[in-house]
Amino acid sequence: MARVLTRLAAIFLAAGLFFTSQSLAAPQRAAAADPGYLMLHFTGEGSGGQQMYLAHSTDGLHWNDLNGGAPILRSTIGTKGVRDPALVRSPDGSKYWIIATDLCISCGQDWNAAINNGSRNLVVWESTDLVNWSEPWLLNVAGAIPDGRNAWAPEAIWNPETSDYVLYWSTNVPLNGKTKHRVFYARTSDFRTITTPQIYIDRPGAQELIDTQIVEVPAGVGAYRYVRASGDGQITLEGSNSILGTWTTLGNLSGIGLTGAQVEGPMWMKFRDRNEWTLYLDQYASSGGYMPVRTTDPSAVGTYQLPASGSYNMGVSKKRHGSILNLTAAEEARVLGRYVNTPAQRLQSFNFQDRYVRHADFDVLIDQNVTSDDAKFRLRPGLAGTGTVSIESVNYPGYFLRHANYDFQLVRNDGTAQFAADATFRKVAGLADATWSSFQSYNHPDRYIRHYAYKLRLDPITTATGRGDATFRVTS
Repeated sequence: MARVLTRLAAIFLAAGLFFTSQSLAAPQRAAAADPGYLMLHFTGEGSGGQQMYLAHSTDGLHWNDLNGGAPILRSTIGTKGVRDPALVRSPDGSKYWIIATDLCISCGQDWNAAINNGSRNLVVWESTDLVNWSEPWLLNVAGAIPDGRNAWAPEAIWNPETSDYVLYWSTNVPLNGKTKHRVFYARTSDFRTITTPQIYIDRPGAQELIDTQIVEVPAGVGAYRYVRASGDGQITLEGSNSILGTWTTLGNLSGIGLTGAQVEGPMWMKFRDRNEWTLYLDQYASSGGYMPVRTTDPSAVGTYQLPASGSYNMGVSKKRHGSILNLTAAEEARVLGRYVNTPAQRLQSFNFQDRYVRHADFDVLIDQNVTSDDAKFRLRPGLAGTGTVSIESVNYPGYFLRHANYDFQLVRNDGTAQFAADATFRKVAGLADATWSSFQSYNHPDRYIRHYAYKLRLDPITTATGRGDATFRVTS
């Protein structure tokens, strides 16, 4: 984000750079028993890159892309693109939220429009287990800000002083006709309603501040309970003992050669087994992606160290403005079980071999010569029963082929037992050709997936035509 807006700054005669960041919903867990780390991020411009992706690491330095490198959530609301996500865990671990910028560059909006007349909303998802997510909703955070032009890079942190979350983000409120992003905040308990937004961070004059991030530091480490990193032409560090209290400037990272001309996107991570932190920074100037800058005291600027060559690996996909969560064993098991790297495949009709199963406006049919992601699916371990499969859309992750009244739709998994049963099938030898495949309903075992008049149905199969209609080749 920084390099685009640096160029735009000259156009709009505004000072400052864009930087990205993350904050934590509650103190990051540091127990050695917590087995791994989860990174939520987006990858780049375009409708595919501006969705939600996951990566996993066992040591916080070497990352593997989950879900085959494909998104795990897709926004179907607002601009239909999401960037800059924060992954928020409630203090008791019973709920999780994803909050993200409602922005889709190069798929309906350019940077000029996004800066001066962008979405005032954030996109929010909610979950109780990190794998089954609600439908997204829009949360208007900037609409009440006088002359507020957008809402970018949201973060949230649990505030024990008020027993709710401090939600903060960047909004452009022009100064003297020029772009000026400031960080605003509001309080919330559910990410559905918020208090009246207030200015949280404002730099002097025309200096912009696109976003910030906060990490909570255990007692006995450093001078402050909280440290935040902000993008304001440098990566500036500040400390405080109260999230909404007074913040003291600690310095910046220019002493180790990292200025706003080289890096952006600060993203904190606490190592689980020791008092050491990584501040991930995106080397945007060299297109080098994230690198981990490590410290034993986030409040001490002089303790930050550049990584040794070969000491980290960020995985295959580009990772931009994300959020890292230390996982418990139960969380890790659920996430790795759900987002295993299952390949994308197509389902070819046996008796109309130029046609493949696809979705269109959430209806399901067979269509000719389809190569788009609408005709790509992942055959997941079944949502119900053992030795079964469920058929998940590639470009609408979390949406599965489901029958209702024996008709098929592409439907979001709502986590219920009924959905699981309706979206689960036994993959068996093809009824018309044993080298192909047929799909027997889990909860109506006398019925199979078939097409009729090119639409998918769940029917009993009693004729040769029916056997052909119910037979498919699973192909790459």
